[in-house]
Amino acid sequence: MTAIEDTPDPGPPVPLGAQGLLFTDDLPTLAEDIGYRGPTACKAAGITYRQLDYWARTGLVEPSVRSATGSGTQRLYGFRDILVLKVVKRLLDTGVSLQQIRVAISHLRERGVEDLAQITLMSDGASVYECTSADEVIDLVQGGQGVFGIAVGRVWREVEGELAQLPSERAEDEPLAAHPGDELTARRQARNLA
Repeated sequence: MTAIEDTPDPGPPVPLGAQGLLFTDDLPTLAEDIGYRGPTACKAAGITYRQLDYWARTGLVEPSVRSATGSGTQRLYGFRDILVLKVVKRLLDTGVSLQQIRVAISHLRERGVEDLAQITLMSDGASVYECTSADEVIDLVQGGQGVFGIAVGRVWREVEGELAQLPSERAEDEPLAAHPGDELTARRQARNLA
């Protein structure tokens, strides 16, 4: 069992799409250019669009398929991004602070976890602990520290099931919103055709 501690210097911000490195083995092989729009990611992760937007702007979970590049563009989140979103949501639900969640997500990225399906994240509402065996979970609970656990493998299966029922799209398929008389959209379309 490893306590995920807050370090004084969290380091530089994680590059776009780096949360994909957090989840490698035992996940479905998905095309890199397949993603889910914000509202779909929100539904699958059980979060609000406001949370999604804030976490993207602050670098907690950024879309790895396509980031927003200005007015009228849509972020596209990959499967791994949505998995991170759902884990973050679960940790928030236990009362863990967003600051501690950032530390936990950063720790797991740095650790280079190869098989997250075997990890259980435990929380006492203040700290997050990483357990890789049933014995570690039992030790933590017996020590009176863990009160809530997140089996990452189970979250992965939940996200996979939810996304199977929701629409996805390719990164290059960004339709511009067509509104009659929308001069800006007409200019964009003309520029893209030129």
